[in-house]
Amino acid sequence: MKKPLLDVLKQRVLLGDGAMGTQLMFAGLEQGNCGEAWNLTHPDKVIAIHRRYAEAGSDCMITNTFGGSRIMLTRHGSADDVREINAAAVHLVREAFGAREGYVLGDIGPFGGLMEPYGDFTESQVREAFLEQAAALVEAGADAIIVETQTGLEELGLAIDAAKEAGSKCIIGSLAYDVTLDGSTFRTMMGVEPEHAAEFMEEHGAHIVALNCGTGMDMAWAKQAVERYRSTTSLPVMAQPNAGKPRLENLKVVYDETPEEMVRGVRPVLEAGVSIIGGCCGSTPDHIRALRSALDQYASEHT
Repeated sequence: MKKPLLDVLKQRVLLGDGAMGTQLMFAGLEQGNCGEAWNLTHPDKVIAIHRRYAEAGSDCMITNTFGGSRIMLTRHGSADDVREINAAAVHLVREAFGAREGYVLGDIGPFGGLMEPYGDFTESQVREAFLEQAAALVEAGADAIIVETQTGLEELGLAIDAAKEAGSKCIIGSLAYDVTLDGSTFRTMMGVEPEHAAEFMEEHGAHIVALNCGTGMDMAWAKQAVERYRSTTSLPVMAQPNAGKPRLENLKVVYDETPEEMVRGVRPVLEAGVSIIGGCCGSTPDHIRALRSALDQYASEHT
């Protein structure tokens, strides 16, 4: 019987996966179209991405549901398919793992708007959208819910509460931090510092605190984020930095950090005490394969 994710983290560091959005675009998704709908319309292409990450050595993989809330799917005319899209996403990750006992992380991204009084959405609408999505992911068998790429605490809190109400046994809260222009520190777009975020997430019942994405957030900055989280909370920490910085190449966004360059920063992040390490924007199965090798090497030296 597979051990719960939180129990495994007490024994070893786990490897996550890499970017989904860029991989979908490589597979033919056009800019602005709904990648989450592909869980139903092009499941073969979605599972192929997951399988490449599984083959690269991922222990846990995130579902293709970043924009899978009713609010986000309404913009693509897919609001009636919320449960089907999210349930299919869980099954595709599970199938990609095959006989391996990998962990499925059900992804809840930002709802993509502003709440009143600054925007058009009420707190109740956002809460209901998150709960509907979280319930679909949990019912389909997700091992954890990851609330990711958050920049403000109000929305983060609503999503964590929704995951709790849906019955998720493991909840991950992940913020997107931006390195300041002077390169001295980092915070979210809404000005949230990692220490404050860690305190907030622990108080609201998250089980793992995390970081992903953000401007300039590479492995070196991820190390600092892990240290600052761990100075504030005893909860496990997950880090998914970007593969360097983006640039336009033939009208497409590409990231400039090779697997060999990215992996150089892995050991310091491990020494900082990370519990799950993976990649975010720009990272590929090749990046994850390099992380797997570095993680195994580090583990062999510490047994």
